[in-house]
Amino acid sequence: MNNLIVFDSIPISVPKDRVYKRLGYQRDKTRLSSRQRIEIEQYIQDSLKFIDLKGVAKRIVIKEKNNFEIIFAQDSTFESKHLAALLKDCCEVIFMGVTASKEIVQQIQMNSSQGDLTKAVVFDAVASEMTDVSLDWIMNYMNQQLCRENKTITRRRFSPGYSDFILENQRVLYSALKLDKLGVTITSDCILVPEKSVIAVAGILERVKGQGTRVKE
Repeated sequence: MNNLIVFDSIPISVPKDRVYKRLGYQRDKTRLSSRQRIEIEQYIQDSLKFIDLKGVAKRIVIKEKNNFEIIFAQDSTFESKHLAALLKDCCEVIFMGVTASKEIVQQIQMNSSQGDLTKAVVFDAVASEMTDVSLDWIMNYMNQQLCRENKTITRRRFSPGYSDFILENQRVLYSALKLDKLGVTITSDCILVPEKSVIAVAGILERVKGQGTRVKE
């Protein structure tokens, strides 16, 4: 039940619509010159040389919960009204984490310091969106496994620092997921390093008859 699942490689494509939206471009609303589009597309391809997506997931049993806190089997506790609401019908949770590698962060910093701001911004957008989509990929993977138990994952997920789920909770998740094994560290301020790393929590539900696989809303 508490075994760690490690994903040494997460095979996803670049979510280009999301990347362009992050860059401030919207389909049918923003016009790009041919030169601009060629430049951005080239930077997107260049960024992939430095992105190495890895992840980890772990099922954790909920020991008890109320409207304000969730207590897990190993006696760690999260205090969050909004997370408690998400998990009100759950007996378990999925802890998950993803990192895009330190190399892409180094490239973003280098390009920015050298004045190549467009390249730095595109690299940043690709790494951010691919990291987020990797969490979707893990959720879908876990859903396929849970289907055998007639269970599914909540559509939503929470990351530390969102709403009233304070950033300090990141330390508990970091330890449970053993993210140091993926080359991720955590600062005294509970910030993950490299920057393009993210942790999230989703709940596990009993599957309703006739219900399809759930994904993030």
